[in-house]
Amino acid sequence: MDVFEESSGNVFADLGLSNADELFTRGKIGIQVLRLLKQRHLKQREISELLGIPQPEVSHLMKGEFQRFSEGKLLIFLKRLDTEITLHLRSRYAQGESAETVISL
Repeated sequence: MDVFEESSGNVFADLGLSNADELFTRGKIGIQVLRLLKQRHLKQREISELLGIPQPEVSHLMKGEFQRFSEGKLLIFLKRLDTEITLHLRSRYAQGESAETVISL
C-alpha cells in the first residue's frame, strides 16, 4: 500500500526548506511575471529592455529561476508590465476591515 502525505499548499515547506515562505512568495509573483511576458510574445532582448535586466538574467527568469530575484525586484517587473499591485496588510489575529491597511504600488 502506498502512503501519501497531504501537502501544506507550499511545496517548499513540504520539503523542509528554511526559507519556504519566501520561496513560495517569489514563485507566485514570478509565475505572474512569466504569464504576462508570454502573453506579449517578446524576444529576450525586448524583455531585457522592458525589465531593465541583462539578457542572461532574462534567461534565468524565463526558466523559472525566481530565487535569483528578490520579491521587490519581481514586483518591479510586474509594474513594468503595467500591472497594478495592491497589498492588503492585516494582522492574522485582527478582526474586521478596520484592522486592514491597503497599499497600492
